[in-house]
Amino acid sequence: MTRSCPACGAANEEDEDFCGSCGTYLGWSSRRARTAAPAPEVDAPARPAEETGPPEGDDAPPVPSPRPAPAPTPVAAPTPAPVAEEPPSRATPEPEPAPDPEPAPTPVPPPAPPAPVRPAAPAPVRPARPEPPVEAEPVVAVQPGVPIAQRPVVRPVAAQEETNGFPCPSCGALNRPGRKFCGRCATPLHPGEQAEPLPWWRTRWPFDRKVRAGSGRLVRGSVLALLIVGLLIAGFLLVPAGRYVIEDVRDKLGDTGEISPTGVTASAATAGHPAKLATDGVTNTYWGAPKAGASLTAEFEKPFRLVGVTVHTGVSTKPEAFQKGARPTQADLRIRTKDGKIHEKAWSLTDKPGEQTVRTGISDVVSIEFVVREAAGQGGGRPIALGEIEYFKRT
Repeated sequence: MTRSCPACGAANEEDEDFCGSCGTYLGWSSRRARTAAPAPEVDAPARPAEETGPPEGDDAPPVPSPRPAPAPTPVAAPTPAPVAEEPPSRATPEPEPAPDPEPAPTPVPPPAPPAPVRPAAPAPVRPARPEPPVEAEPVVAVQPGVPIAQRPVVRPVAAQEETNGFPCPSCGALNRPGRKFCGRCATPLHPGEQAEPLPWWRTRWPFDRKVRAGSGRLVRGSVLALLIVGLLIAGFLLVPAGRYVIEDVRDKLGDTGEISPTGVTASAATAGHPAKLATDGVTNTYWGAPKAGASLTAEFEKPFRLVGVTVHTGVSTKPEAFQKGARPTQADLRIRTKDGKIHEKAWSLTDKPGEQTVRTGISDVVSIEFVVREAAGQGGGRPIALGEIEYFKRT
């Protein structure tokens, strides 16, 4: 005989406790085959074994309670309703056929009451006869339960206080020798000495960068050294240009002062208007040049840094008197230094009264020559008037 697994429906032998396909325990749903018992004697004829309803069990459909028959007339058993088929996954053992009883006359049975209809349930069946007692199920083995380990019990233990050791500088707790941090507050027990402050130049970029192995310190040092060497070479080759830039900045930022020449001479002059009248400090007197090409030369006692030259052209600074005399409009400055070198500078003058200044920026000047190149208002034999000329040095 075989029995089906209630989980997967696989067939298994009767003496097997676990399914061979899925391993499900088969002892919970197994029952031994019921032993057939002789049918009790009743007035109604016995039904054949095929009409007997399915045995009661865990998987049998519910059976309604039997209805009593009328007292005067014996009621024959109604026609058995079709037995609901059980799912293939829960097969029940077939009962053994009972011996056929002798046929007996049966009265005409009254119409049977209609069977109650239940949704989603098998059709009701005829009340079955009381079944013989079923033997108790055998005691079978079960799977043991999983043991649960008991949780450990934490027992408070008093902390052992150190009786000797190094005291913590923060909380005062004693710590055993060899510890580096306090066991209570984690404060360093032996803080190192404070590092000495770095020199000021180590706090400036790029010297303030921390150096570690393989960080490119050699490369940066080499580049810095090459840059310094290049600046030195460039400064050596460009000394004149660098010096000129430095001196020009000093001229613009420093103070200036007027310097008077030790002697003034002219290549030519008209009567009553000598060369010294161009440096007397007033503008209503003037040096009169008879024609273009005449020059005025000023000599100085010591070399100095010439910052600029200022002139007042014309016979007067008043506009109505300025137009009555001739005045220079184009001139050249010839500046000689103590080494004998002459610096020439062209100067275009505005034909209007007032001072006009030109910046020079020449060092070690010893003499300055003012040469008239062009003039305006020369008609009628009027001389070319230079009212005043001033020289400024750096102080």
